[in-house]
Amino acid sequence: MRDRSMPSNDPMRDSFTFWTRDKLRYGDTDRQGHVNNAVYATFFETGRVEVLHAGEAPPPAGTAFVLAQIAIDFRREMNWPGEVEIGTAVEGLGNSSIRLRQGVFQNGVLCASAAAVIVLMDEATRRSTPLPDDMRGRLAAHVRTSPADA
Repeated sequence: MRDRSMPSNDPMRDSFTFWTRDKLRYGDTDRQGHVNNAVYATFFETGRVEVLHAGEAPPPAGTAFVLAQIAIDFRREMNWPGEVEIGTAVEGLGNSSIRLRQGVFQNGVLCASAAAVIVLMDEATRRSTPLPDDMRGRLAAHVRTSPADA
C-alpha cells in the first residue's frame, strides 16, 4: 500500500475513456478481510478485455493480445461486499504495442492504478505483429496523456 504522506500522481476519474464494473466476491478476500492483492490484477484484466476484445480493438483472426508488462500501484484496501469500477485509457501506441493506464475504484475512491503494455502477437509465429491500420485509427482517437503530462 502507498504511504499516504507521500506525494501522489493519482489519475483523475475523467482521464479514463473506458469504464466497466466488476463484483467483489467473498472468495476475493484474504485472511485480513480485505480484497487480496492478486485480485487487483484480475480487475485490470477485465478492463483491458472490455476495451480490446469487446470494444474498440478486437484482435484480427490469427492474432492475440499478450500482456508484456504491468506495474500496479496499490493505494487503498478494498473490502467485500460491493463492486468496483475499472477505468482504462489508451496512453500510447507503438508498432505492435498498446500502452494502457488503468484505475480501480471502490465507492468512488481510487484503490489501485496500473500501467500496462499489451502486444499484438501472430499466433502462428508467436512473434509480435504490427497493429492493423484500422485498429490503430480507432485507438488513436482515444489516446490520453496521463494527468502528470497534462
